[in-house]
Formats: sequence, C-alpha cells, structure tokens
Amino acid sequence: MQNKRGISQAFSQIPAGVSLRRATVFDVFDLSRVLIRSITQLCVADHRGDPQAIAHWTANKDPASIRGWIVAGAHIWLAEHAGQVAAVGGLRDDEITLLYIDPDHTGHGIGTVLLHRLEKDLIASGQFDARLEATKTAQDFYRRHGWQATGQCGARGDVSCFAMRKSLHPKD
Repeated sequence: MQNKRGISQAFSQIPAGVSLRRATVFDVFDLSRVLIRSITQLCVADHRGDPQAIAHWTANKDPASIRGWIVAGAHIWLAEHAGQVAAVGGLRDDEITLLYIDPDHTGHGIGTVLLHRLEKDLIASGQFDARLEATKTAQDFYRRHGWQATGQCGARGDVSCFAMRKSLHPKD
C-alpha cells in the first residue's frame, strides 16, 4: 500500500527494538565503527578485499572526520538496535550521502527504515528528486525501494559506484 508520498506504509513502522535519532558529536566513535565494519565486511563485492581500496574508502570515516561533518551541520541519522548503534545515514542537499548497516544488524529492516527516514527528510526540505551513489553491494537494495540507476559515478577507481535517482513526488 502506498501513502500520498509514494513511500510504502508497510515500512513506516519501526521494527521492535529499533530507534532512529539524529547523530551528535557524542556518537562519533560508534558511527566510525559502523561505517568501517560495514565497508570492510559487507562491501567485499566492491573493494574485493584490496587493502588499499579499503584504506582509501575508510580514510575519512574516523571519529575526527565524522565530528567535523556533524559540527559543520551535516544531517546524519543513526539507528539503534538492541542498545547499539546499528546503522548510519546521511544527507546533503538532494543527495543521500551515507547509508551503512553494521554487519551484526543486517536482516532486521533497519536499512529500509533508515532509508525511508532520509527520504522523508528530503521531502520535508523541499526535495522531490533525490540522488545517491550506490555501491555494487547496495544497488539491489535501492532498486527494491524504487531507485533507478542513471549510470556510473565519476572518477572512483578504487570501488564500484553507480549513480541512482528517485522521484519523491507525491503520487496522486
């Protein structure tokens, strides 16, 4: 069933034991841990286990860099599950810039709930055409949620990258 924004109502309910909130500077160590674990353990199809690719990809995922993002006003959300930070999502303008799940928390619908939270924020800020750069690992996840591939991303030789977009216009 679709609501007026086209976001599935089936996923509007947050799974039991999951909560969403805006990240603060006090979360930077947990956010860093989730980002690095997700990249190293879940995105193997993208970095193919190459230590240089992993190091390049995770270089700005340290607590100091993340603190800088938050202090600069980045819109970063986190999902907590069973008392732990389980996922990280971020926005900038009309783009989803982060959506990473900790490997210990996959399969609980957390990524879906966080994606819908990010989409709702985009709509609330007046954006009805959204974009993101997906990894090979995440591409099918986004397709299942109505995102469409628009081509390869720019110059990223270390990991695969696919530009995607989604119309968030209300369905009449």
